[in-house]
Amino acid sequence: MKRLTSHMYFWVVIAILLGGYFGYVEPHAAVKLKPLGDGFIALVKMMITPVIFCTVVLGITGAGDMKKVGRVGAKALLYFETVSTLALVIGLVVMNWVKPGKGFNVDPATLDAKAVAGYAKQAAEQNMVDFVLHLIPKTFTDAFTGGGDILQVLLVAILFGYSLLHLGQKGQAVYRFIQECSHIFFSMMSVIMKLAPIGAGGAMAFTIGKYGIAALKPMLALMGTFYLTCAIFVLVVLGLIGHFTGFSILRFIAYIKEELLTVLGTSSSESALVPLMEKLEKLGCSKSVVGLVVPSGYSFNLDGTNIYLTMASLFVAQALNIDLTLNQELSILLIGMLTSKGASGVTGAGFITLAATLAIVPDIPVAGLALILGIDRFMSEARALTNFIGNGVATIVVSKWEGELDHAQLDATLKG
Repeated sequence: MKRLTSHMYFWVVIAILLGGYFGYVEPHAAVKLKPLGDGFIALVKMMITPVIFCTVVLGITGAGDMKKVGRVGAKALLYFETVSTLALVIGLVVMNWVKPGKGFNVDPATLDAKAVAGYAKQAAEQNMVDFVLHLIPKTFTDAFTGGGDILQVLLVAILFGYSLLHLGQKGQAVYRFIQECSHIFFSMMSVIMKLAPIGAGGAMAFTIGKYGIAALKPMLALMGTFYLTCAIFVLVVLGLIGHFTGFSILRFIAYIKEELLTVLGTSSSESALVPLMEKLEKLGCSKSVVGLVVPSGYSFNLDGTNIYLTMASLFVAQALNIDLTLNQELSILLIGMLTSKGASGVTGAGFITLAATLAIVPDIPVAGLALILGIDRFMSEARALTNFIGNGVATIVVSKWEGELDHAQLDATLKG
C-alpha cells in the first residue's frame, strides 16, 4: 500500500473520484471549485512557452545541422498528416454507421444561436490569410506574452535555433545558457505537477456540479460513440503502428498512466507535456527528436480533435435531419484537415475549430452547435487523451525512422 500511495497517479485518481462525487452530491458548492482547476492549468500554461522554446532550440542545435532538422520535420509532418487524415475518415465512417443523431428531429428554429455566438465569432475571424499572418508575433517577446500561442513560439524557436546553429562555437555560451534555463524550467514544472491532484479534483467537481449527470442522458449516444471511436483509434490504429514500430500500445499506455490521469482530470494535454518529453527520452528516443516532434505535434498532430470534428459535424446534421452527400462529407474532412491545425493553445479550441469547420459548410447551421455545447466539456477529456497518446506514438515512430531509437531501452523500460 505504501508503494502505491507514493505514486502521483494514485492521488490523482483519488482526487478525480472525490471531485466527481462532491460535484454529484453538492453541485452548487462544487461549481465554486472551478478556480482550483483553472489555477492549475494557468500555472502549467505559464511554463509551456519557455519550455517549448528551450526544447525546440536545443533540439535544433542538438541535431547538429539543418538538414537533419528538415529531415525530422518532414518525416514528422508526413506522419502527422497521414494519421490525422485517418482519424478524420474514421470519424466519418463511424457516424455514418451508428448515426447517433438520427431520431432527434430538432427544429432549427428552436436552436439557441446566442449560446454559440462567441465561438462562431471567433471562428469567423479565422480565415486562412489571418491564420498565416497570426503565426508571426508582433514582437519577439509577444510570442511569449501575447497569450502563449504555440505556433508563434515554434516559429521564433526555429528561427532562433537556426541562427544559433550557424554561429557555431560563437554561440556555445548562449547554448549553455538555454540548456541551464531548460533544466530550471523543467524543475519548476515538476514542482507544479505536485499540485495535479488538487487541479484535477477541482476541475472534475466543477464539471459534474455544473452540467450534472442526468442532463447528459439525451447525448449519451454521441458521447458513447465518440469515446468508443477514440478507444478503437488508440488500440487499433495506434496499436498497429506501435506493433510495426516494435512496442505494445498497452504497455506504452501503462507507462504514461500518471500523465494520462493528469490529462483526464484537467482535460488539457498541455498539462503533461513536459513529463511526456522526459519519459520519451527515458524510453530511448533521442533528445533532439523529442525536442522537435512533441512541440510540433501539439499543433499538427491532433488525432482526437480530428475525430471530434467529423463526428460532431455529422451529429448536428443528423439531429437536424440534414442529409449530406458524399461530396459534402468529404468537404468536411478536407476543411477539418486545415482548421484543426490552429486548435492548440486556445481556450475551448476544439469547439472553436468545430465552429470554423461548420462556418465553411453552409448546409449545416453553426447554431446547431448549441446541441452539443453542454456536453463538449465531457468529450474534451477523450480529445485530450487521444491527442496525448498520439503525440507519444508519433515521437517513437519518427525516432525509429531517424535510426535514433534505442530498442533495447524501449523494451526494457516498457516491460520493467
